[in-house]
Amino acid sequence: MLSRELEPEVMDDPEESRAYDNMDHTAVNRAFVTDLLAAGLLDSGPLDSETDDSLLLDPGTGTGLIPIELCERHSRCRIVASDAARSMLEIARLNVAMASCEHRIQLHYGDVKQLEFKDALFDGVMSNSLVHHLPEPAQGLAEMRRVLKPGGWLYIRDLLRPDSVAEVERLVALHAAGESPGNQQLLRQSLRAALRLQEVAELAVSTLGVSVDCVQATSDRHWTLCCRPA
Repeated sequence: MLSRELEPEVMDDPEESRAYDNMDHTAVNRAFVTDLLAAGLLDSGPLDSETDDSLLLDPGTGTGLIPIELCERHSRCRIVASDAARSMLEIARLNVAMASCEHRIQLHYGDVKQLEFKDALFDGVMSNSLVHHLPEPAQGLAEMRRVLKPGGWLYIRDLLRPDSVAEVERLVALHAAGESPGNQQLLRQSLRAALRLQEVAELAVSTLGVSVDCVQATSDRHWTLCCRPA
């Protein structure tokens, strides 16, 4: 079985950030938002009144594409889109402006391991492809839980680490065939840095205090954690 090989925690090289933004994330981002909406979390959070919008946090937002997708498909949410890479946020700023979402998406520079937000601030926290960047994922998960309101929800998705080099290469060929060699290498490194399903389940129990049933394999290369921590 493959051991975990960490990749850089923060992608803050402007060239790398542009390459990441130029990759075709459309299907993955659309699936993330579709599945989040299907889970019914946004319509059942601890809102103060029927007219309130959900306040959400998206740590590791990258270039802001998932918050934009969500705002375009759900009218009752405001999102703090946070990242530890200034070069990613610069591109996110352009993307948010082009989508005319400035009134609903607030960009924030910060580290998920040490969030600057007060306790119990957000109705929900969503995250895609952040956990595999963290040397100690429990730190980031604990901070996400800390900033949740009572009754708030977590919706986290990331890559699964394959069992073999051959499986890594199969997934790269299948899902990044049309990408540049550099972008293919980014996926290859990310798969090697990802967690196994059992590792995520153990973190769900030990860090979030939720059942292992909250963690599921949701594609040939992704896991998803959907829960309301106590």
